[in-house]
Amino acid sequence: MDLEDVKTRLDEIRTSLKEISDHAGRNDQVTLVAVSKTVDVARLCAAIDAGQRIFGENRVQEAVAKMDSLPERAPIVAWHLLGHVQTNKVKTVVGRFACVQSVDSFRLASELNRRSQDAGVRLSVLLEVNVAAEATKSGFEPDALRREVGAIFDLSALHVQGLMTSAPLASDAEDVRRVFRTLRELRDGIRDDHAVEGFVHLSMGMTNDYRVAVEEGATIVRIGRALFGDRPTAPKVR
Repeated sequence: MDLEDVKTRLDEIRTSLKEISDHAGRNDQVTLVAVSKTVDVARLCAAIDAGQRIFGENRVQEAVAKMDSLPERAPIVAWHLLGHVQTNKVKTVVGRFACVQSVDSFRLASELNRRSQDAGVRLSVLLEVNVAAEATKSGFEPDALRREVGAIFDLSALHVQGLMTSAPLASDAEDVRRVFRTLRELRDGIRDDHAVEGFVHLSMGMTNDYRVAVEEGATIVRIGRALFGDRPTAPKVR
């Protein structure tokens, strides 16, 4: 992909987000997280130079390598962790990521809290929910989250800002509208039950379905392919 294409695509996505929000009658801003998994540093820099400031990575080691390769841009860029986190990687996560969107268990939340306390920081997190109950995906089952969320809110070194989900792949985004609506209803129910400041975010919607997600209340969308192009295909093993 030509680096100028990144700027063009970024402008198109921003315009699209505003148009969808306006059409839905929303007056809040939807945050774009540019999913940079497998994206080379040159395209990252093109997006940063075009004004993108938040990037999302699935793997801790890949993210840290990119952070270390861009020291001059570190003051203006924030990194969100989107993928499953093994507890033995938590020590690397704390202090490097602005937000962990993929907190999928009380055990992980507790370890993030412990490491954050040791580091003297308060870490922003989202709680990942497996709304569609897909066997291949991580995340709280909704009823389990309702039971455990109070204990998570009590973890003083975590700032729990909302919920995250990934919808099943579908040829028609309308087929997954209910997933996004369910996440919104879950957030609203938790807010009704717990008076917690700042529990507002819904991270949902990617390249194939972000339009529907925004209509259903997404405050954060995670877009990679529409911005950076298709990811490289791994070579076949013969």
